[in-house]
Amino acid sequence: MTDGAAVPTQGPVTRSSVVRVGAATVVSAICGYAVLYLAARDLEPAGFSVFAVFWGAFGLFAGAANGLLQESTREVRQARTLVRVPEPRSSPMRVAAVVGVLSAVAIAGTSPLWSWHVFTESQALSVALLAAGVAGFCVHATLLGMLAGVDRWSQYGTLIVGDAAMRVTVATTTFLVGWGLVGYLWATVAGAIAWLLLLLASPSSRAAARLATPGTTAVFLRGASHSIAAAGASAILIMGFPVLLKATSADLGAAGGVVILAVTLTRAPLLVPLTAMQGNLIAHFVDQRDRRLRSLVVPVAALAVLGGAAVLVAGLLGPWLLRTAFGPDYQLGGALLAWFTAAAVMIAVLTLTGAATVAAALHRAYAVGWISATLASTLLLLAPWTLETRTVVALLCGPLAGIAVHLIALARVPAPSGYLDRH
Repeated sequence: MTDGAAVPTQGPVTRSSVVRVGAATVVSAICGYAVLYLAARDLEPAGFSVFAVFWGAFGLFAGAANGLLQESTREVRQARTLVRVPEPRSSPMRVAAVVGVLSAVAIAGTSPLWSWHVFTESQALSVALLAAGVAGFCVHATLLGMLAGVDRWSQYGTLIVGDAAMRVTVATTTFLVGWGLVGYLWATVAGAIAWLLLLLASPSSRAAARLATPGTTAVFLRGASHSIAAAGASAILIMGFPVLLKATSADLGAAGGVVILAVTLTRAPLLVPLTAMQGNLIAHFVDQRDRRLRSLVVPVAALAVLGGAAVLVAGLLGPWLLRTAFGPDYQLGGALLAWFTAAAVMIAVLTLTGAATVAAALHRAYAVGWISATLASTLLLLAPWTLETRTVVALLCGPLAGIAVHLIALARVPAPSGYLDRH
């Protein structure tokens, strides 16, 4: 590889790297909660639902951009086995910049077709911020992948924290000066330039960003396209869920704002760390590629234990915490909050199986799994039930389709004989 100084001694993902990224995700989660808290306290439930839809829209596109993180992590990490990267080669960061610009143009160009339905207030500003934020996040995600690929976990964590800190800083300023909804829209995308600040401040990050990977740009994009498709489908269920809920509902109103807040709060303790640790997970599964299914046992078991505790806490303390933290307008029963949390556990398991699948270069199976889960959840959201019931059923049962696809693919395909295998 080029810039060999960026590549430390090879070895498996260490416990210290997990701890460092874990600490960064805790800070990131706290910042994310802070933004939601400030917005919910500053805006009435109907206004919060407007903000939540924009938050979800950005999360949807940013989640899709995480496909670049996944592919760059896998490519860089597997290329570490080479003394020299053969020709032709590609630059993931340059590819990400082009993808980011094209994405921004596509969002802005197609906005007249959909923005009027998705963004009920501040439409022009919402589209502009969304386009610019997505362009920046494409580079952000790719840099995270490059750092994960060469075990630069301190810089990886710094980038995660920098993104979250910039968001909460703008949100806090908005809350204090009374900027209102517009300020929280800016806060949502504020962290999209964190990657630039890290590159300016960190020589080792710049060295990682200059690394080249085997194959042409077309080869990289072919793998990334499957990851982006799957990550986009996962983003619909995770960050983009408010948009999906609005698209399948006549009018969300105040009840929709309460449900969106509850879903966001109950899933964040599990999904925020898992999303932030995609680099760790994929690196781990790449290192354990000769034991694909067995390497899932420990992470899934740990998730089951943590998820069970989260369900219990949500059921017993959730209503009080929701009412106390966000005010009397935000009220839901303990049983419903426990079901929302159980649904979050299912999506978290799907996230784990997806990481194992993309690490094995099973790009099509990875994409099909997430798309199947998203389609199943969407169909269930169209059922003639109450908003709360169809939300629980969709988020609890939809992921099962994707988990099945991933596990079948992992079980059927033998361990790859070389790092350039593509499926």
